[in-house]
Amino acid sequence: MAFALELKDIHKTFNKGTINEKVALDGVNLKLNEGDFVTIIGGNGAGKSTMLNAIAGVWPIDQGAIIIGDKDVTSLPEHKRAKFLGRVFQDPMTGTAATMSIDENMAIAARRGKSRTLKWGVTKAEKERYKKKLQTLDLGLEDRLTTKMGLLSGGQRQAVTLLMASLQKPELLLLDEHTAALDPKTAAKVLALSDKIIEENNLTALMVTHNMKDAIAHGNRLIMMHEGKIIYDVRGEEKKNLKVSDLLSKFEEVSGGEFSNDRMILS
Repeated sequence: MAFALELKDIHKTFNKGTINEKVALDGVNLKLNEGDFVTIIGGNGAGKSTMLNAIAGVWPIDQGAIIIGDKDVTSLPEHKRAKFLGRVFQDPMTGTAATMSIDENMAIAARRGKSRTLKWGVTKAEKERYKKKLQTLDLGLEDRLTTKMGLLSGGQRQAVTLLMASLQKPELLLLDEHTAALDPKTAAKVLALSDKIIEENNLTALMVTHNMKDAIAHGNRLIMMHEGKIIYDVRGEEKKNLKVSDLLSKFEEVSGGEFSNDRMILS
């Protein structure tokens, strides 16, 4: 049976052989079924974002295999993996073109991975489609198709980026701390929207978060990383019944140390 994503013994070390050598991923194995929505937590330098970047092909891995659906993408460059993936980054300014309008940004996302022609422009039919999509956000953006992306608030921008990432129904959606730069109220809105988009499109998703409560409340599975390894993997009912204190004691038990990331504990 093909998994939506399979990571086989992934290793990545930065600055190998130098004084700054850092083992970022240390034999990561992970299998995702179609429709899995996995939240990922861990302290600073645990390997969370490194794992997402490895999947996206930001740089080559040292060892192991990355399989999306039935395709081994290990040796594919980042731009060739883009057609399988949707990504939303921590910085609301990343992943969109600030000087282009909302509809132009959505058109670029809709045409990702398709052959390009010299003909450019957003057709009337496309505009109608984007309008309907924007309506579902409930932010009044459907009447602002020609507004430049750079003029939107961080929350509005992340909401549009989520839409863009799901326009082509990617095989895998990567959310890398995509609410970290937002205020709590806006972050909650964007998370609710993420849930809705993932559920309605039956997407398979990985979400890195620094907020333990969010990691418990969202998705059907939670993994905890530490020093480049997955140290805890929980799903279903067991995940639903977790408390933050359970995660902290689990971390201490597996790592042999106290969880020292205040940002995660306080949030």
